[in-house]
Amino acid sequence: MMLASDESDNLLSVEEEAANPEHYEDESSPRGTPRWYAVQVASGCENRVKMNLEQRIETLDVADRILQIEIPQTPILKPQKGNKPKEAAEKVFPGYVLIRMVMDDEAWQVVKNTPNVINFVGAEQKRRYGRGRGHVKPMPLGHSEVERIFKRAQEQKPVVKIDMAAGDKIVVLSGPFKDFEGEVIEVSPERSKLKALLSIFGRDTPVELEFNQVQKQS
Repeated sequence: MMLASDESDNLLSVEEEAANPEHYEDESSPRGTPRWYAVQVASGCENRVKMNLEQRIETLDVADRILQIEIPQTPILKPQKGNKPKEAAEKVFPGYVLIRMVMDDEAWQVVKNTPNVINFVGAEQKRRYGRGRGHVKPMPLGHSEVERIFKRAQEQKPVVKIDMAAGDKIVVLSGPFKDFEGEVIEVSPERSKLKALLSIFGRDTPVELEFNQVQKQS
């Protein structure tokens, strides 16, 4: 990384400070130990960042330091009109990618300069001199935290994901109450059902319905 060009100021720039590997070594682990780091990326670009970073790792020959890239996901079921829910996956932490790596200046730059990467998650270091924001010191995730994240992603049973909540207006698509309109009063994702108040014979009556029996009204 190039030095600051302003000859009137021989102090380290923020970028130069950030390029010093000593800023990033995890003091609790021996130097060179791979650790997991969280990286914030542009919304909806998680898979793109992973693909681009995998290509950069190979091109820039840092596979010995950037070892693994993961986007933890959990299984979900999406309701389908008149059909069984469709299995899909949902990101555990939208907007973030987890990277197992040996942190040094070169590996940090490879990740940080990947398109759509915003920054590592860590502690912001204030500038030594002058005004303005400092740089972010990447902080490795704790072992128990990493274990919990991946355990959650691997063991969670699929649940039905539905964009409905108490107070939403719905219309019934099928069953004995087809074409009835009502208001959601309770949602039970683990049972793939909801309870709604439907006007039956002029009275608001609570009725339990399957997610794929209803449609949210705009």
